[in-house]
Amino acid sequence: MVLNIWAFLNTVNFIVIIIQALFCVAWVLFSLNSKRTSVIVLTSAVSAVILGASIFAGNLVFSIILFFILISLMANTVKIVNEYQRGVLLRFGKFAYVVGPGINVIMPFGIDRMLIVDLRTATIDVPRQEIITKDNIPVNIDAVVYFNVFQPELAVLKVQNYFNATSLLAQTILRAILGKYDLDEILAKRQELNEMLREELDRATDPWGVKVTATEIKSIELPEEMKRAMAKQAEAERERRAKIIRAEGELQAAEKLSEAAKIIAQNYGALQLRQLQTLSEIAVEKNSTIIFPLPMEILKFFANKD
Repeated sequence: MVLNIWAFLNTVNFIVIIIQALFCVAWVLFSLNSKRTSVIVLTSAVSAVILGASIFAGNLVFSIILFFILISLMANTVKIVNEYQRGVLLRFGKFAYVVGPGINVIMPFGIDRMLIVDLRTATIDVPRQEIITKDNIPVNIDAVVYFNVFQPELAVLKVQNYFNATSLLAQTILRAILGKYDLDEILAKRQELNEMLREELDRATDPWGVKVTATEIKSIELPEEMKRAMAKQAEAERERRAKIIRAEGELQAAEKLSEAAKIIAQNYGALQLRQLQTLSEIAVEKNSTIIFPLPMEILKFFANKD
């Protein structure tokens, strides 16, 4: 009976050691992905020590304890970085290197510390800013900023929080640039101002490893008094254009009538035909009294008969 229990314990110990060996191999393979000699040497040495101690001890309890130690070390050292992320690794508080995507192994016990940085394009909804234009008109302007991190180490080492820093800088630059222009220029040159804002913001955030790809002014809100004044101005402008168009139409009509009068004056019969045509147009409605002028030539004809 004792021999059977001993054989069973040895079998379980052997299975635990096999599982340990598989985890150690996986741990070493993960460390190879980091391509860092120090990490590879550390994981290989720790794996060899744990596996050798389990084999030479021949104790099931000791092997299980070492197995849990191995699992704990792997949980603390194996880090997964997504494709759209990069890890900034600090070793003893100093920048070591940028960790690429995939499964990576770092040193445990606080030796290495990895900070994850997202490389995808992010958006900042710039809060509404009250700006005094160059012609002393208060306006409220909303904007949005599109940016992404192109150097993760700078985004971690050069600024405490690059997202908040970019947002506050965008507000400052928005007020500084738009305050140099009149209201009419802001309304008419929105695309040019967007590009100017992008260039200024990108130049300021470049030392942080942040690339500003676009800025857009979403809305420009005017005071009610200014809206009414602009509405009156637009109405007056439309009336001016309507009067000019009407006057141009009268001028063109007068020119055409003058040409027609000259043509009709050259032939007396043309005037008679025009009178008859006018009578036919009037007679269509059948609700008018027509006084037909009698030509003097006809009266002369009757006078000659007498």
